[in-house]
Amino acid sequence: MWKEIISVFRKDNLYEQAFEEACEMLDTDGKMFEASVESLRQSDTAEIKVDIYALDKEINRSERDVRKKVMKHLLLSGDQQLASGLALVSVVIDIERIGDYTKNIFDLARRHPKRLVAGSIEEKLQAIEKDTKSVFRKTIQAFRDGDEDLAREAMEEYKEDVSTDCEKLVDDLIAGNVEALEGPEFAAVVLYLRYLKRIGSHSRNIASSIVNPFHRIGYREKKDDEQGTDIIPPAQ
Repeated sequence: MWKEIISVFRKDNLYEQAFEEACEMLDTDGKMFEASVESLRQSDTAEIKVDIYALDKEINRSERDVRKKVMKHLLLSGDQQLASGLALVSVVIDIERIGDYTKNIFDLARRHPKRLVAGSIEEKLQAIEKDTKSVFRKTIQAFRDGDEDLAREAMEEYKEDVSTDCEKLVDDLIAGNVEALEGPEFAAVVLYLRYLKRIGSHSRNIASSIVNPFHRIGYREKKDDEQGTDIIPPAQ
């Protein structure tokens, strides 16, 4: 479906501009995410190579601009391309939310300027970081290329390696099953896990737009032989 939508975008100047702007938003999200994680996890000064707040404002402005371009196109073209326009507007909402969560990670780094170390669960946290980055990168590539197989990989990886592992680790922390982690570090790790899960979830939502019709964006892909409405809730 997404390849068909991209072909629609590229036939119309306004749509093409909106699509390219959405791709640039995702690329900006990626830069923000990498820089914020590095600041929190690798630096003792909370210094950062990019201006997170300026980039976040840029993403917000781009989201409004994409909406404006889509609306203008739909007003001019009627309802023939309504589904593709709605799909793109839905996607940029998730892109904007990823920007917000990367900014949250940087804010966490500023409030916890020493490098965040997760004690006995450091190895598990590193694995979740790695998987979240993988999901995000696959989503960015799949979105630009309309690669359904890569989008499915991102969705499955989020479900198996990010969502489940984040929830289990948070449960262990709250239950007191994690040793040598308390006070500021405890709070920071819990928040960080929450932000990673949300970034993964919004990435999953974007990936779902590549394999699903508009009404199922944010939900599990429904196979042809399935009955009912087995779904996963959209990111909150």
